[in-house]
Amino acid sequence: MFTRRENFKEYITFYPIVSLILLVNLLVYLTTFLPILPNQLIMESMVGVNLYIVQGEWWRLITPIFLHTGFSHFLFNSFSIFLFGPALERALGKPKFLAVYLFTGVLANIATLVTEPLTFSHLGASGSIFGMFGYYIALIVFRKDIISRNNSQVIGTIAALSLIMTFIQPNINIGAHLFGFLFGVAAGSLFEAKGKKIIPSYKEEFLLLRGKFRSNRKPPAKTLTIWVIIIALALIGLFR
Repeated sequence: MFTRRENFKEYITFYPIVSLILLVNLLVYLTTFLPILPNQLIMESMVGVNLYIVQGEWWRLITPIFLHTGFSHFLFNSFSIFLFGPALERALGKPKFLAVYLFTGVLANIATLVTEPLTFSHLGASGSIFGMFGYYIALIVFRKDIISRNNSQVIGTIAALSLIMTFIQPNINIGAHLFGFLFGVAAGSLFEAKGKKIIPSYKEEFLLLRGKFRSNRKPPAKTLTIWVIIIALALIGLFR
């Protein structure tokens, strides 16, 4: 369920909200790092700084979700959204998926405001990404009918490894990771997902997305290996 077989046009058609988030991330990255723009001023006006938030600059609870410290941070977080977002957007529908992504990120930043000192600053999409992980876990627990057992095992393993790495890696906003995950679980227990499986098999994926089976087409081992590496890189990016 985390391997993508669509071409570019199909991807943006099937997953418009994920595509929009990736586009916003790209545009924000370019505006904050292109030397032809006042990038330092833009970055300073958007980064989450607890002191400025309590002084009334509330937009800093939202804008850090789309900020990154550099190209590798931007690239790996974008990989995470690219890989983990589509199945959830399909399960929830566009409005609910967007709400889950934004609200878990914002609530994670509010938790950071409450738990960290006023001098603390933060940026990145980890709160929202962990919110997606939490939502997946809620679906596994409360809606066993829409996720296959194999996919449940994959999701559970990824979520567990991500939470463990939160406490191992230095310079991690632990509060954003944990609260993003918990808010995702809470959202998953409240929202009602559409009653269909989340990409339970390769054949069913193409039945749902293209309206026909491609029974004679199987992903080659080389392609699967490449995607395993990409998923690993995406997880690494959460902790940069």
